[in-house]
Amino acid sequence: MTTPLPHAGRSGADSGAAPEARTESVAQFDAAERGLANRLQNALHAHPTAVPALVLVASVILFGASVGERFFQPFNLSLVLQQVTIIGIVGVAQTLVILTAGIDLSVGAIMVLCSVVMGQLAVQAGVPAPIAIAIGVLVGVAAGFVNGALVALVRLPPFIVTLGTWNIFFALNLWYSRSETIRAQDIDATAPLLQIFGTAVNVAGARLTAGSIFMVLLFGLFWYILNWTAWGRHVYALGDDPDAARLAGIRTRRTLISVYVVAGMICALAGWVLIGRIGSVSPQAGQTANLDSITAVVIGGTSLFGGRGSIFGTLLGALIVGVFRNGLALSGVDVLWQDFAVGFLSIVAVAIDQWLRKIAA
Repeated sequence: MTTPLPHAGRSGADSGAAPEARTESVAQFDAAERGLANRLQNALHAHPTAVPALVLVASVILFGASVGERFFQPFNLSLVLQQVTIIGIVGVAQTLVILTAGIDLSVGAIMVLCSVVMGQLAVQAGVPAPIAIAIGVLVGVAAGFVNGALVALVRLPPFIVTLGTWNIFFALNLWYSRSETIRAQDIDATAPLLQIFGTAVNVAGARLTAGSIFMVLLFGLFWYILNWTAWGRHVYALGDDPDAARLAGIRTRRTLISVYVVAGMICALAGWVLIGRIGSVSPQAGQTANLDSITAVVIGGTSLFGGRGSIFGTLLGALIVGVFRNGLALSGVDVLWQDFAVGFLSIVAVAIDQWLRKIAA
């Protein structure tokens, strides 16, 4: 029978005790470093819509206190919703693209081009309005496919691709429309279906348009799609880590093309809503929709680096922009400073996103 050497036993005990001491020391150090700011950072990272929700509530309280009863009148609040309708719908398309770590600068040009196609076919060419609308939607789908194919198959940067197609679609818009506006009277006489989203109902002093209701329903639809369908999960996975998504069996190129195609279709629907919103078909309308939609998405908490964000965050971002512009206008602030305020909000939103990304890193 062999007796263990005392020295060896002590050495083993000592070597076993030392790692325990080191582990306990590290655990204590981590606990000490975890402060209030770190817990807040984790909470906001887990709930990306929390920041825009807080900003929206704070801005409503601020302008309500400074402007007074005029701000809280039902008609004024419904006016804010009307003003953000186009930005919100185009923002849905922009959100899908940004979730894939891309960007689409051509959304405004696609929207206007599709509205011009619908108007020209229905009013000038005598095509039945439903067919003209369907062709306009197909134009949006085709435009989205061009963007998606260039990004996914040719592997060009989304910024460069959509910057180029923005100019191309805008030029086609001016060429096809001959830079002429189709008047509301002509649309009402020949194709009133084009103006259906301008239909309004009065509810307790508020004026709700069909376009605004459509916007809210569209957000609800894509919230369900992004959170409860395989396609939605693939979009998030593609933006978070495309290599890991590909290794997991996701057809990343097909998914990326489908995102741009769906975005183009949404822009075409936004073009139809735009006709109802302004009553006419103008080749010069909605030219800032691309930048406005990016602003709404960024303020709404969706990361420009992809993979993180919420579709309802974009709705909150659009409402924040609308509340700021409306509140500042009622306060008598010049439009120049309204743009300044919205730009400042965008920079702050990106700074917050960078801060929250440190959690993921």
